[in-house]
Amino acid sequence: MDREELLGTTPEDSGAPQKKKESPLVSLEKDLEFYADAIKEVAIEIMVEGISSYPIFVAHQHEVKLGEIILNKEELNTDWTIQASTLEEFVEKGIINNEKKEQFLKVYKKPENFMCVFVIVPEGANFIYYPYKKGKS
Repeated sequence: MDREELLGTTPEDSGAPQKKKESPLVSLEKDLEFYADAIKEVAIEIMVEGISSYPIFVAHQHEVKLGEIILNKEELNTDWTIQASTLEEFVEKGIINNEKKEQFLKVYKKPENFMCVFVIVPEGANFIYYPYKKGKS
């Protein structure tokens, strides 16, 4: 799935300006910014405790049976719920095929600098890498 599919068509794609609903990714970026410190803390915990070297966070607005809820949109009054998972769980559940695991690892960014987020929207799902802000404690 490419960016256009996640974001939907833009007014310039149709040739005429149109009123359209704001992309869910706009609210996701706001929530990831808000959640960044907590997500980074969990990512480090997953690695330090030896659970996985490849933490993956699942962002969704519905119910997902993958990973453990760490940030609940209902409790935090945000738009997205975040669940913590790992590469191993993604392979085990068949989301990442075992044959594609090496390919995934080649593009996986340093978890100390980026959160790996599996974004689930009604149109589908995709991985994004969202940078942690530098200089934040």
